[in-house]
Amino acid sequence: MLQSRSNLSMMIVSALFAAIIGILAQVVVQLPLVPITGQTLAIGLAATILGSKYGTLSVIIYLCLGAIGVPVYAEMGSGLGSLFGPTGGFLFGFIPAAFIMGYYLEKTSFTFKQALIANVIGMFVTLFIGTAWLKVAAGLTWPAAFAGGFIPFIPVGFIKAGLAAWIGIAVRNRLASARIAVPGV
Repeated sequence: MLQSRSNLSMMIVSALFAAIIGILAQVVVQLPLVPITGQTLAIGLAATILGSKYGTLSVIIYLCLGAIGVPVYAEMGSGLGSLFGPTGGFLFGFIPAAFIMGYYLEKTSFTFKQALIANVIGMFVTLFIGTAWLKVAAGLTWPAAFAGGFIPFIPVGFIKAGLAAWIGIAVRNRLASARIAVPGV
């Protein structure tokens, strides 16, 4: 009974993080092809705080909400057109990014240094998948796809990776010290 209660609690927390991702997705700096959003910061927070299983679950819930029409994607976007359009690869890239970040932290340690490494890895996973998708969906050359969907996001990505690591570890440690359910603690 205790285990099923814990699982239910973590599913609720995952849904809460899906909402947080949707809220931070509305923080947008518009660039020509792909906007810079708070989504990746929120994905990093979810993976850093919740680990691989529940961090990934929060991303999947977020993507499903948007797919069925809830305006949670950047600039209040939603629907299958957003998922399968030119920027959809970035959205789909959040799934493996969250899993890899959480898995890395579970296999190393939930410290700032390891969380920073995990979030930088997650940034590159998202950028590679999103750029490849952008190249195909928009009919771009590789240099054009990298120029529009990869290079401009690296400096901001490092900043967001640092913030997600710092805030994520601080929140995770506080939740653990308050004896609030955190996976692996």
